[in-house]
Amino acid sequence: MEISFIGYSEQVLFFARVVLGVVMFYYGWPKVKDLKSNSEDFVRKGFKPGWFWGTVVAWEEVLGGLAMVLGFYAQLAAILYAFQMTLGTFWKLKVGRPFTDYSYDLQLLALALVIIVFGPGVYSLN
Repeated sequence: MEISFIGYSEQVLFFARVVLGVVMFYYGWPKVKDLKSNSEDFVRKGFKPGWFWGTVVAWEEVLGGLAMVLGFYAQLAAILYAFQMTLGTFWKLKVGRPFTDYSYDLQLLALALVIIVFGPGVYSLN
C-alpha cells in the first residue's frame, strides 16, 4: 500500500522552514543576550578570536532564524546554518564527542539541506 502526500509538499517545506527557524532563533537568542560569555565559550572550544566567532554565530542564528521563519532569504540562511552544523559536527568528531552530542547537529543539517534544495515552501516573503 502506497500513501501519497505529493499535494502537500509546499506545506511540509513551510513546516520544515518554520521549525528550523524557531530552533535557530531559540539557540541564538541567549548567545546574543550574553555575547561576552558566548565569546569565552568559543575561546574554550578553540575558536579564536572568540569575540568574532561568538558574535558571528550568535547573530547568524538570531537573524537567520527570523529570516527562516519569514521565508526571507531562507535558502541563504539555510546555507549558513548548514555550514555551521557541518563545522560543529566535525569539531565534535575531532574532540571525540559521542554520537549523541552531534546527532542533533546532523538532524538540523538535514533539515537545512531540504530548505536549500527545495526552497522555502509557501508563505514566504521571497
